[in-house]
Amino acid sequence: MQRLFSNFANGWPGRGLLFQRALTTAILIHCVVSRLMEGSWSAALPELIGAGLGIFILVGLWTPVVGTLVGLTEVWILFSRSTVSWIHLILAALGVTLAMIGPGAWSVDARLFGRKHIEAPQR
Repeated sequence: MQRLFSNFANGWPGRGLLFQRALTTAILIHCVVSRLMEGSWSAALPELIGAGLGIFILVGLWTPVVGTLVGLTEVWILFSRSTVSWIHLILAALGVTLAMIGPGAWSVDARLFGRKHIEAPQR
């Protein structure tokens, strides 16, 4: 994971990425809830997959892989439905941009795969 990102953005950029991850997850969950209100569980399968991936996005775990999967899932929804909804295109773009930019410093990825500081022993 560390090879994918030169660093994990901190400060305002890190907060911005945290906000983007939270917004993406909120919209993914909104889409699955609204779809479940309309019909059956089988009709909402792509949205259920997207909401499950949204949890990984929210905590920032395996962000490059999960962001790509969110993008692919939203494109699947776009092509499998007769009506075109702009929200799925926006979610696909958000997922892919998170996959390209990375999760930021406030994520599980940064804790697991970020650079480690070696401290000198105290005398």
